[in-house]
Amino acid sequence: MIKIGVLALYALMMVAVIAATARKKLSLNEFLLGGRNVGPWLSALSYGASYFSAVIIVGYAGSTGWTGGLSAVWCGIGNALVGSLLAWKLLARPTRRMGEKLGAATIPGFFEKRYQSRGLKLAASLIIFVFLLPYSASVYKGLGNMFQRAFGFDYAWCVAGIALLSAVYLFAGGYRATAITDFIQGIIMLAGIAAVVVYIVRAAGGVGEGVAALSAEGVGALLPPQGKGSWLLSNVLLTSMGVLGMPQMIHKFFAIRDEGSVKRATVISTAFALIVAGGAYFAGSFGRVVLAKIAAPDGAGTLYDLVASGAMSLDDIMPAMLTDPTVVGIPDAVQGLFVVLLLSASISTLTSLVLSSSSVVTLDLVGSVARLKPKDATLLMRVLCAAFVALSLAINFWMQDTPIVSLMSLSWGTIAGAFLAPFLYGLLWRGVTKAGAWAGVIGGALISLLPPLLAGDMSLAPMSGAAAMAAGLAIVPAVSLATRHVPGMAFDEAFLEGMFGKAQAGSEAGARAARAARQGA
Repeated sequence: MIKIGVLALYALMMVAVIAATARKKLSLNEFLLGGRNVGPWLSALSYGASYFSAVIIVGYAGSTGWTGGLSAVWCGIGNALVGSLLAWKLLARPTRRMGEKLGAATIPGFFEKRYQSRGLKLAASLIIFVFLLPYSASVYKGLGNMFQRAFGFDYAWCVAGIALLSAVYLFAGGYRATAITDFIQGIIMLAGIAAVVVYIVRAAGGVGEGVAALSAEGVGALLPPQGKGSWLLSNVLLTSMGVLGMPQMIHKFFAIRDEGSVKRATVISTAFALIVAGGAYFAGSFGRVVLAKIAAPDGAGTLYDLVASGAMSLDDIMPAMLTDPTVVGIPDAVQGLFVVLLLSASISTLTSLVLSSSSVVTLDLVGSVARLKPKDATLLMRVLCAAFVALSLAINFWMQDTPIVSLMSLSWGTIAGAFLAPFLYGLLWRGVTKAGAWAGVIGGALISLLPPLLAGDMSLAPMSGAAAMAAGLAIVPAVSLATRHVPGMAFDEAFLEGMFGKAQAGSEAGARAARAARQGA
């Protein structure tokens, strides 16, 4: 009953936020970007809460902890230093500045304006809509598994209720509602992760005894187990570098109030990621030790034996530890807090995904073929939010047997592989060309998708996704340099000069092109 009470209090809080933020006449700018007036604390915690959902805390923490032992903490460190610190340092200011200057609110919109290519915008919109769906499905899966174990609720009703709650408060209040709830949910996540780490480490016998037990199995060092170096590097890169190309994360930079807010948001976001992601992976790394102490339901062996034999999914490791009443012994109130943590994190992620997907369909797909009035665009975006939730829910049931890590990796790998390099170079380098951007989008998507699909092995998704991002960083500048002065290809140097400033003095070709553009004008 205590767990139910904690969940009920959370639900009441959500209703209060919806009631406080719901407005019938939200402008398109307010619904999508919060009026580009979101402060550092709301921006930072919204970023973190969208980053770390049940996919990371349940799926990745449990599976990488089982496979890599203590070395799994590198994923959490990478998430903090690369996925948060580097992302904010490198992208936040130029994204906000370029977004406002170009009138862009989405990655596809940025691609159209930056590369003067409607086709690139449409291709990017389709990639986002299609591949954010399995990511959303993986969030439902992680959260549904946890709710089923913690409360005994039917899985289908769990995920359906979560989907409905996400759709309602996003429909009612738009981005500002999500930012406010993300702030509250971020605070809950900090408290919940701290409690989880304490109880799981205690169940392992303390840090020293737990590490010794892991060492006996060859997974007690920060260095990856033998033969797992590329596997660990792929997961670190995918969950850390991938953020730099994910539309639901980039969206936070478009909405921040001003460049002065970025510095504070960077510190807050990095600290949040270090605590939440670092804590989750650290707790997950003791999975082998704790599961070896928990008896199997039939009394024959332990949960460790079930996972080792394949009878128990890696997705169930964290839920099994956190709901165990004997060895781990987390009190009902703390269990309720953790479930609320997962619910908070997952709803934050889901709403970010839904808003990103519905916005690109409204602004970049429908907006390309029909001129929408702002109020009609806002209404359509709300309808599409509900449609996206329904579709991702259907995919969750369709792919229920697919591991969380595989679903998330395929989604992140394909989207980040396609977008990271064209977006990053487009922000920071005036020399990238439309051909270079197209090569990056197509090449990155294919490198991510083809290996797991052709081999019929979804476990290849993390490595192919990481390879796609790395390849894109090489493909985009190589093709751009090769096509920069191809006859017949137009380059608007005056436009680029307005974005980046005057061509550097050392670039004679750039200077000549700029002069020619001015003379032609």
